[in-house]
Amino acid sequence: MADRREREEKIRCDACPVMCYIADGKVGACDRYGNVGGQIVRCDPITILDRRVEAGGEVRPFLASDWDGTLSGDDVFVSGVGAGTTYPDYKPAPFIVSREIAGVDTVTVVTEAIFSYCGVKVKIDTDRHLGEEAATVRAEGEPVGHVTTSEYGSRMLSLGGVEHLTGGTKPEGRVTCDALLRLCQGDAVELTIDGGATVIVQAGHAPIVDGTREERMRVGCGSATIGMFASQWLGHVDEVVVVDDHITGVVSEHQAGKVLGWPDTGIRIKGRRSTPGRYFQVAEPGLGWGGTDIDDPLSILNPWLEKKGARPGLTLLMVSTTGEHAAYFVLDDGLVPQPAPMPEVLQASVDLIAQNCEPALCTVMFQAGAGGSLRSGVTKNPVLLTRSVQSGETRVTCGGAEVFVWPGGGITLMVDVTTMPDGSFGYVPTPALVAPLEFTLPRDAYRRLGGHDDAVRSVADVVEKGGEYGSDMRVVKDRKP
Repeated sequence: MADRREREEKIRCDACPVMCYIADGKVGACDRYGNVGGQIVRCDPITILDRRVEAGGEVRPFLASDWDGTLSGDDVFVSGVGAGTTYPDYKPAPFIVSREIAGVDTVTVVTEAIFSYCGVKVKIDTDRHLGEEAATVRAEGEPVGHVTTSEYGSRMLSLGGVEHLTGGTKPEGRVTCDALLRLCQGDAVELTIDGGATVIVQAGHAPIVDGTREERMRVGCGSATIGMFASQWLGHVDEVVVVDDHITGVVSEHQAGKVLGWPDTGIRIKGRRSTPGRYFQVAEPGLGWGGTDIDDPLSILNPWLEKKGARPGLTLLMVSTTGEHAAYFVLDDGLVPQPAPMPEVLQASVDLIAQNCEPALCTVMFQAGAGGSLRSGVTKNPVLLTRSVQSGETRVTCGGAEVFVWPGGGITLMVDVTTMPDGSFGYVPTPALVAPLEFTLPRDAYRRLGGHDDAVRSVADVVEKGGEYGSDMRVVKDRKP
């Protein structure tokens, strides 16, 4: 009886499958919906993007009663942020808004989609070794993803996905959802890689690897660096080695050096020779020179060969692909490199390598698949929406931000989270991520697709009356470039 009385004092939220009972003045397990005076209300306001605000106006929250009616259809875009969810979509999306764009009657369908099938792709600009490919990535000790490939000056991580969100243990799902949410919201998240480094990732910020803030993305591999700067070294030094974990370059053997007429020096490099002047596996991956595990660059050299050009007094520059590490040597009478002060002209060249490096950043791309249930909130014939999106007739955005739609079946999209409005993401305890989603297309096409035409409302009506889960709204600038 006590349980029955308790439930009678609460109201049930139908915004997601958890179906929380929420007392007056409290919020549900998702922190997104609350009971305000006996009505389920979306805690965050529906968000309208205003291009005029982008020109210098302020970001201001407002209620319907404060609305001055100055927005027009061409200037505003009702986003899915704060719209609410209808999962599973047994009814039309929360807002289906009509407006005129360039003289065309246009419909934008907005919702906050619940994504169990979602994750983030993280690009970390660093020359450091973070971990082996396929190594497990953890947050708070729980597996949340894995290392994928090394790209040009970056390391890629794949985090999330339904196997981590719902296919593992309950703590794994909870921690995965929390890590994804914080990454998408632009917060810093500490990740550890099995057998590798600890890295703090924050979208739009430099990575912090094992406590050291990364500053530079390498200018290129060792071979590329040789090609870029060989002509500037000619006449100032006898040999140059660009140390890199992937491809270490040697200027006297490299095609760039040959074209410039660079003489042989008798240098010999440890590692696997690929093509002239290009060596793989000169050392193990690590946090040292050029993403290797070495602190002493001379450790990658074999004894010099006099018959191939080595001689006392021969000069050698060794440098990493970021210019962070550099050293100058002179061969002694025994053909052993001895440290020497760096000539100014070579120091300028090392500085130029550093100047040509891009700032090291973390990039977080949210990736998700819009399922059939979600699409049924847009149209009664969901597959037609898929085909319309794939043909380019229907434009898809996340919080007004441009997305990349993958070719192939379904609607699988990817978006840079830094282009979305603040506070765009949420979660439900299933666990799954919640993200805004908008479909924009001509109204004629919307009708042809079997859209919920009876649910279409004008912008003015949305502003005046709000929606099923409240009437709070805010205007933010359009963050699209």
